[in-house]
Amino acid sequence: MSELGKNQGDAARHFVRGQHSGVLSTLSKRLDGYPFGSVAPFILDHSGCPVILISDIAEHTRNIAADPRVSLIVQPYNPDMQVAGRVTIIGQALRLADKEPLGPRYLRFHPQAKNYFAMHDFQFYRIEPVRIRYIGGFGRIHWVDPAAYLCACGPLAPQESDIIAHMNQDHGDKLIAYCRHVHGVETATATLLGIDPDGFDVGTDTNVLRFAFDAPVYDAGAARQALEALAQAARVTHP
Repeated sequence: MSELGKNQGDAARHFVRGQHSGVLSTLSKRLDGYPFGSVAPFILDHSGCPVILISDIAEHTRNIAADPRVSLIVQPYNPDMQVAGRVTIIGQALRLADKEPLGPRYLRFHPQAKNYFAMHDFQFYRIEPVRIRYIGGFGRIHWVDPAAYLCACGPLAPQESDIIAHMNQDHGDKLIAYCRHVHGVETATATLLGIDPDGFDVGTDTNVLRFAFDAPVYDAGAARQALEALAQAARVTHP
């Protein structure tokens, strides 16, 4: 793999980490293979694969059951959508056998889905990429292989819940300081929603803010060091 390809893959994954909804396109069973688009809230797992929660009776779920080939386009709103960055993930949507492992992470980002999650006919599907189209802005257009896009996973994923509980219970002041230092956002409350090898997400009074690590972290020890380094930088800037 070339260094350029890896860099573009990392950039694409970092871009998608900052978004939580997109447009899912499936191959219509009802209309004989025509593309069918639908709004799709999602999260990323620690490797970078999108995970969606959908109902067994939804049109796109029926399409996936007949043909698992899908694409998910992720793009934040911009008055000029042509110049905004975007990522299209093309892959296979595979149903997960168990909702429990990813359930708490999904609900931290999409708490409104709590009622759906309790229903038996809603299931998680992971989109496993076969190709990624990354447009980072005007003239920055790249096809990216999954090997360049996906992130290595260490023990951080099973440690995530404990890190979140500790930070939210004991270090809410640091989370508020991160928001001020990195994003210039003043907020009365800040809640750690998720942490992954690339960074972490904090919910504020008004929105969700994304924070990127300077280097990937793969376990709780490395995460602690990165979070403490950021806290120190915040104290220097805003004593």
